[in-house]
Amino acid sequence: MNAVEARLDRLRGSAAPRAHNARTISALASNPGCARRAVMDAAGVDKQRVAAHVGHPAPFGQSQFAITRGNAFEAQVKAGGCAQLLRLLRERLRLPIPEVSYANLDDVAGDTSNKVRHARTRALLARAAASGQDAGTLFDHPLLRLRAGGRAVYLEPDLIAFQLRGRFHVVEIKSFAVIDGQADGGKVAAAVIQSAVYVLALRDLLAELGTGPEAVSDEVVLVCPKDFSNEPTAALLDVRKQLTVLRRQLARLDRIEDLLAQIPQAVTFDLEPDAAGVPRRDRRALELAIGAVPARYTPECLETCEMCRFCREEAAGSTAALGRATRDDLGGIDDIGTVLELARGSVPPADHQAEAAAAIRAAARMRGEILGATG
Repeated sequence: MNAVEARLDRLRGSAAPRAHNARTISALASNPGCARRAVMDAAGVDKQRVAAHVGHPAPFGQSQFAITRGNAFEAQVKAGGCAQLLRLLRERLRLPIPEVSYANLDDVAGDTSNKVRHARTRALLARAAASGQDAGTLFDHPLLRLRAGGRAVYLEPDLIAFQLRGRFHVVEIKSFAVIDGQADGGKVAAAVIQSAVYVLALRDLLAELGTGPEAVSDEVVLVCPKDFSNEPTAALLDVRKQLTVLRRQLARLDRIEDLLAQIPQAVTFDLEPDAAGVPRRDRRALELAIGAVPARYTPECLETCEMCRFCREEAAGSTAALGRATRDDLGGIDDIGTVLELARGSVPPADHQAEAAAAIRAAARMRGEILGATG
């Protein structure tokens, strides 16, 4: 164990590390400037339990009903040798072949360890990429790997389809419905960025084997129930924009070693559970430990991070609480009270606040004129 891993273990404490997945990487990349999220995720901290212990639990996670429904729909699509899925792939990818080979990578001869499953995935994908045969191969639950926040993260897409013309397609199966050709925009957006994470991880794996990024399609196959039935339908979604954003945001994440160097050595998020697993950590001490790692709160965090309510209360009265656009427009002014004072002209702006102050006063003047006209 190197020094960085030892430090991350101390930050996490006695709890087992939480595993990353495509959802957490998508969320991590959505706010690359937040050191708190990067450090806690790199250490594998259970942010949900930490937030609950300091009195700010967040309603995250799928309901058991949604999980059961999703598993049932995926099993249906893959039943009978992926019969329904193959029909959809023939329609969307124009597969002319009647059959494809199938490899289930949930385990390797009963071994479910990440190391063994990833090695098997790598070997099978390498063979498929080098085969050059006009045949299709379905890889069920392959295990990929991607570096995020300074650590290697294992990822498990629903399925990868290898089809003729030598290109891989990521297939993502979701249980939200497509009604009259339309689906919930937020759910589709989440599925697209999640699929982009898989595409990036697959390209990284193939790059290790000497294969270029063109071997993985920019289009992913999204499979969902159609209308109010369980009949599956599929759509091709272009993830090039999401890939660009994801690469840039992951590249902007600070190296975890640099972040750790800025945190006092004594800081730990250990909940100090008793024999029954009940946290015993002093709440105020844990709050101080969390506060020792700087956060970059935005309202979007409410949809992506378990620490959102703690950070929102911490950010109360700051321009960050009003959103990224407002914070950026008010660059150099962090306090809402200062903004209001500048708007009223009751305090002179500092040199670095002059431009923002002029814009604030202009906005306040226009607001006054509009309210006066309507009054």
